[in-house]
Amino acid sequence: MAQRPCDGTASRDGTASRGGVAPRGQAGPQAMIDRARGESEREDSRYARERERMVEEIAARGVTDPRVLAALRRVPRHRFVQEALRDRAYGDHPLPIGEEQTISQPYIVGLMSSLLELTGQEKVLEIGTGSGYQTAVLAELARRVCSIERLPRLAERARATLEGLGYDNVWVRVGNGTLGWPDQGPFDRIIVTAGGPAVPPPLVQQLADGGRMALPVGSADNQVLTIVENVGGEIRQRTHGECKFVKLVGKYAWDA
Repeated sequence: MAQRPCDGTASRDGTASRGGVAPRGQAGPQAMIDRARGESEREDSRYARERERMVEEIAARGVTDPRVLAALRRVPRHRFVQEALRDRAYGDHPLPIGEEQTISQPYIVGLMSSLLELTGQEKVLEIGTGSGYQTAVLAELARRVCSIERLPRLAERARATLEGLGYDNVWVRVGNGTLGWPDQGPFDRIIVTAGGPAVPPPLVQQLADGGRMALPVGSADNQVLTIVENVGGEIRQRTHGECKFVKLVGKYAWDA
């Protein structure tokens, strides 16, 4: 049996039947796809320029680790903020992400990532997934990232964004970050992206020999960026300047 052509034919009123050419003055499906692709490419190009400018500013402030700067160039920060805030995604400031939480300013993300001194072979524990942006930067730099977020909606959103960008070396779970992730420990590196009154003991216990942790420690309003190292079983601490993060909530931190 002969089949009808799949390219469509014109009807009596001059309009095209399914599969045919669109009426004059109306964009066909392919034209609409091409237009959307062009707009997307222009948008990606604009964000790429803004991202490069962001990285140059971070480098000028003293973050010089080439692997960290390369990771910041690759991760599309605008994908981790609300659409209405995307034009501000590459400014050096935090932005709200809902649930009274924020995405950290890019400089702090670069600084904390560089302080971890990642080589690409480490298993990293992140406390406070938030938007997932810091998680993505870590995923570019480490072998595996285990990230804990106490707020289910943020965890779900971050997981979806990370999966959409193709990160397959990240695990995100909902839980009390101050307790760490004992089943996956010990960790070569630990990063805490919320401020608590002291270093949570379970995190120290899950830090591998030769491991390093970066976290803000201090009051609910102001903290000091602190580096904790496990050197042959001896725990050493040093500070690296003032900072300000949202509160770390949990058994070994602040009440909600």
